[in-house]
This record gives sequence, structure tokens and C-alpha cells, in this order.
Amino acid sequence: MEFTAEQLSQYNGTDSSKPIYVAIKGRVFDVTTGKSFYGPGGDYAIFAGKDASRALGKMSKNEEDVSPSLEGLTEKEMNTLNDWEKKFEAKYPVVGRVIS
Repeated sequence: MEFTAEQLSQYNGTDSSKPIYVAIKGRVFDVTTGKSFYGPGGDYAIFAGKDASRALGKMSKNEEDVSPSLEGLTEKEMNTLNDWEKKFEAKYPVVGRVIS
């Protein structure tokens, strides 16, 4: 499936009838099984319904870092992001991608 950022935002865990999605580098993962982390009140709820690439690379939970932009990330931050991506691939199914 293809999602615009606006469509992806509908999968942020606030509607219990919908799954919870998080995108990394444009790939959308179904993180519903990690609801305690990504659902409302969870430690990583800020990432739900968004492409969290920049924030994951920077290990940040600041709202301004929750962005698909990789611009200006250091090599270390890119490696961190790639590690997160591998963890997500091992744990959660890919359900689509974000289109602009």
C-alpha cells in the first residue's frame, strides 16, 4: 500500500479499530503488536503515524526531529537509523511505503 503523510497520520493508535504504523526511510511498518510502546501513552507514541527516520537516527523523542528528512545526519546517526530499521524488519511486517 502507498500512504501520504496525511494518510499515515491516521494510524497513530488513537483509533483502536485501526493498526498502528511507523515509517522508517519511507517504509511503513505495522507496529500494532508493540502497542504498549507505540500506542497512546507509550514511550514511543510520538513516532506513531509518522515517518520517524530522523528521530530514530538521532535517538531523539523531540517533536521537531520526528521527520523523514535525513539531511545533515552524521554517519553515526545513519548507522543508528540502519540498526533501528533492521530491528523493525525483524519484528514488524512492512505494510507499504510513504509517497510524497
